[in-house]
Amino acid sequence: MSTISILVLNAGSSSIKFACYRADAEEQRQLCSGAVEGIGSAGRGRCWLRRADGTMLHDAALEITDSASGLAHITQVLATHSEFPAPQAIGHRMVSSSPEVTENQRVTPQLIACLERYVHFAPLHTPPALHILRHTLKAYPEVPSFIALDSWFHRDLPDVARMLPVPASIAQMGVHRYGAHGLSYESIVDQLGTALPQRLIVAHLGNGSSITAIRDGRSVDTSMGLTPTGGLISATRTGEIDPGVLLFLLRQAARTAASTEDAIQTVENMVNRQSGLYGVSELSNDMRTLRRAIAEGSAKARLAVDLYTTAIRKYIGAYIAVLGGVDMLVFTGGIGEHDAATRAEICRGLEGLGIELDPEQNTRTGARQISPEGAAIVVRTMPPDEEGIIVRHVLRLLQEDRQTLHPLR
Repeated sequence: MSTISILVLNAGSSSIKFACYRADAEEQRQLCSGAVEGIGSAGRGRCWLRRADGTMLHDAALEITDSASGLAHITQVLATHSEFPAPQAIGHRMVSSSPEVTENQRVTPQLIACLERYVHFAPLHTPPALHILRHTLKAYPEVPSFIALDSWFHRDLPDVARMLPVPASIAQMGVHRYGAHGLSYESIVDQLGTALPQRLIVAHLGNGSSITAIRDGRSVDTSMGLTPTGGLISATRTGEIDPGVLLFLLRQAARTAASTEDAIQTVENMVNRQSGLYGVSELSNDMRTLRRAIAEGSAKARLAVDLYTTAIRKYIGAYIAVLGGVDMLVFTGGIGEHDAATRAEICRGLEGLGIELDPEQNTRTGARQISPEGAAIVVRTMPPDEEGIIVRHVLRLLQEDRQTLHPLR
């Protein structure tokens, strides 16, 4: 395949990240990246664009009412910089799959309709992503778009990890473990290359957090379940919780709700938007803010962070059992890469399992080994490259789809 231009779009509930690449089978070179932020937040919108070398080309505050206007701003700002070619293909991150959609594939109206039936598998992520898919087909009618599923990396989970303890009739409805952050995990495996160990644990820690056990480059267990709400406590999500709590809350909400759907929405908001670090601290979902509050003596911030780090520590121990040991532990994601205190608190108490940190290396920035030299278990920090993995999937799907590409401008 000759070199082509690929636009990568990553839609969130209030932002759209994007990046432009020139890519072929041998090399994927990022040309620029940017984002529209504060979608739907009056007076807080922003659109920025910078070259791959870090040069800022555009940074403006503006009103961004919805995802469609956000995409329009991206299209406009890219068009004003002729150094970046018009896209010949577009790759979209899609957090959640469905029982009917388990493979990365080309976007069609039929695919969008299918994904729409399962928005409750990722209620924070899927609606804005579908909105972007629809408007991309309108904005770039001649350009093929493809989805790259965050659950694709976990598609071959063994039954003991994939199945949930529910009746068979429920499981047949597609209720099982799908996992998430797969593009991040896939990128870590790819970056490790020949240094990939047989037994690897990767903790993706950020606004959403998860952890995965990887054997020989394949996911064998992962913390998120049917939805990204499962598993680890996150910024605003509960993570694992006694199902009885949800039943109690539903009964409470049903007493005053106008309808069943209103009661469900009340509980869904609590589980996905009002809990986690934010709910426990009653202060913030941002780890940096919580660290400052801890330094100022906030007991609630301290408890929130302790719940978070303890849950991760438990999962590391569990996944060592799943893998029969571990050769390497990798921290990635915004918190995983940049928060030395969180890494130290997670690893404190794991020395008996062979996991320890070099305090000096742990406080340095950049991708590196943070365990002592010669340690039996290597501990590293690494940045994810989700966009690069999306580009690779797009190239593969284009080859399989044998699309005729719209010429570069």
